[in-house]
Amino acid sequence: MRTANLAIVFTDIKGFTERTSQQTLEENERLLKTHNELLAPLFRAFNGRIVKTIGDAFMVTFESPTGAVMAGVAIQDALWRHNRDATNADRLNVRVAINVGEVRLEGNDVFGEPVNIAARVEGLAEAGEVTFTEAVYLSMNRAEVSAEEIGRFDLKGIPEPVRLFRASKVTSSADSAPYGNKGLTRAEEAMRGTYSTQKAIEAASNAANVATEVASRALVSTTKLVQDGLANAEKKGLPKNRVVLIAAGGLALMLLVLFVFGGNEYERAIADAKSATTAERGKKIEAARKLINQNKDAKDRSWYLGELYRAVGESTAVSHYVAASRAGVSKAEDRLIDLLEHPKCSMRAQAADALADLKVKRARGALEDLAEDGGPGDGEQVLVFGCDSRKAANVALSRLKD
Repeated sequence: MRTANLAIVFTDIKGFTERTSQQTLEENERLLKTHNELLAPLFRAFNGRIVKTIGDAFMVTFESPTGAVMAGVAIQDALWRHNRDATNADRLNVRVAINVGEVRLEGNDVFGEPVNIAARVEGLAEAGEVTFTEAVYLSMNRAEVSAEEIGRFDLKGIPEPVRLFRASKVTSSADSAPYGNKGLTRAEEAMRGTYSTQKAIEAASNAANVATEVASRALVSTTKLVQDGLANAEKKGLPKNRVVLIAAGGLALMLLVLFVFGGNEYERAIADAKSATTAERGKKIEAARKLINQNKDAKDRSWYLGELYRAVGESTAVSHYVAASRAGVSKAEDRLIDLLEHPKCSMRAQAADALADLKVKRARGALEDLAEDGGPGDGEQVLVFGCDSRKAANVALSRLKD
C-alpha cells in the first residue's frame, strides 16, 4: 500500500444544484466549461494534481500546503475578476476547502481520513473564501498568506472537533481583488514561465530545422558559384582565392538575412497568435485563420491550420493534420505522432485515433509508449465526458494490427 502526505483541496460552486434546475443543458455546460477553464490552470500553476471532477466539484492534491492555499486565494481573485464583468447567469461563487495529512494512494485516486475531513470542511466553507484545517495552518508558510481562526466544529464521522481557519482578505471592498492578487500574480508568472520554456525549446528546434534546410540550399548555390568562378577566374584575371572569399561572404549574408527575416506570412501569423496575451489571443487566432484560408492550395491550408491550432493547444489541429496527410503532406503524420506526447489529454487521444485511421504503422512505438505510460489528464472528467489517452492508444494499436 502506497501512502503520501498531501494537501487535499475540494471546491464546488455554491447553489449549483439549484441553478441546474433553472437553466438549460447548454447553459449548464457553458457554466461548467467556464468554471473548469478558470480553475484548472490555477491548480496546475501551483503544482496541483487534479484527481477528479464530479459535476461542479474539483478534488485536487498538492505536495505543499502553502501551494494549496495560494491556489485557493488565486482562484478567489480570478473569480472576483470574472464576476465583475459577468452577467448574473454567468457569475461563479466557489467554496474552497483544504486539509492535509497522510493519504492512501490507489491508482489516480486518494483515500483516507484527511480526504473525508476536507470533504466535510467544504460543506462548512463560505463561497468567496479559502477555508482550511488547523493541520494546514500549522504546516503552511504563514508569511505567504495570513490566516484567521473561524472556530471549532464537529464534523460528521470525525471523533474530535476540528479547528478551522480561513485566509485573511486584504480588503472587503467589492471594487478590489479580495486577496490582493498575490496568488493570482504568482500563478500567472508560473504559467508564463512554463510557456516561455516551451516556446524556447520549440524555437530552438525550429531554428535547427531551418538552419539545416537553409545551409543545404546555400551550400549547393555556393558550390556552383565557386565552381563557375574558378572556371572563369583566369579569363577575367581574378585571383581564385578572391572568388572563394566572395562566395563565402555571399553565403554568410544569405544565412543572416534568412535567420533575421525567416518564416513565411503564415508562420509569422501563427507565432503572433501563440505569443498573444489572453485578451488578444482570440483576435490573433482569427486573423491567422483568415490569412491561411486565403491560400488556394488545399493541402497547404490544412497543414497551416493544423499548425495554428497545435500552437494554441486546440485539438481541432488533429483533423487538419489528417486532411493534410490525405492530401499528401507526409510531415503531417510526424506532427500527429508528436501530438501523442501533448500535455492535453484530448489532443493525445484524438491523435491516436487519427493515426489508426490513417494506418500509420510507424506510429506503433509512440502509441505503445502512450498505452503504457498515459499522460496528464487521463481519467479526468470534463463536463459529462472523460478522457483516457492510454485507452485510445491501446485501441489504435489494435486497429493497426488489422
